[in-house]
Amino acid sequence: MSVLAKDAADFRLLQWTGAVSMPAWWRKLAPEPARAFRSERAWSIALRTAHIIAFSVVLGGYFWGIEPVRLMPAFVLTILTGCGLAGLELYKSLHWLLLGKGLAVLLKLVLLACLPFAGDAALPLLLAVVVLASVGAHMPSRYRHY
Repeated sequence: MSVLAKDAADFRLLQWTGAVSMPAWWRKLAPEPARAFRSERAWSIALRTAHIIAFSVVLGGYFWGIEPVRLMPAFVLTILTGCGLAGLELYKSLHWLLLGKGLAVLLKLVLLACLPFAGDAALPLLLAVVVLASVGAHMPSRYRHY
């Protein structure tokens, strides 16, 4: 942030007025406005729907005590669709990682990385991921997009 800016809103204003400029490499990776492509919304909806279904199978499997190895296809589908969703957002702009919604995804990934070591705490850990996903998806725009 610039020494001229008191907070992020001031910094964005300075950028908008041209008083401060981001490096060229960052402007290519995180363009303003973000990139868009044809049928982006359809891909997002399809991937998100498959992601929710796959993760629901994983969560239900843990709830009902199914052996984790039997849940592997759902795990793989959850990972693939999650990578697809993240890829869509990152293609549009790497700035997504710095927004509230991107940070929420990174936090979910940290929690999920703990799953192999969770033992009896696996179900509460997965429920925490669901809570984080729900709060992250429905928090006010000023936090999701900040």
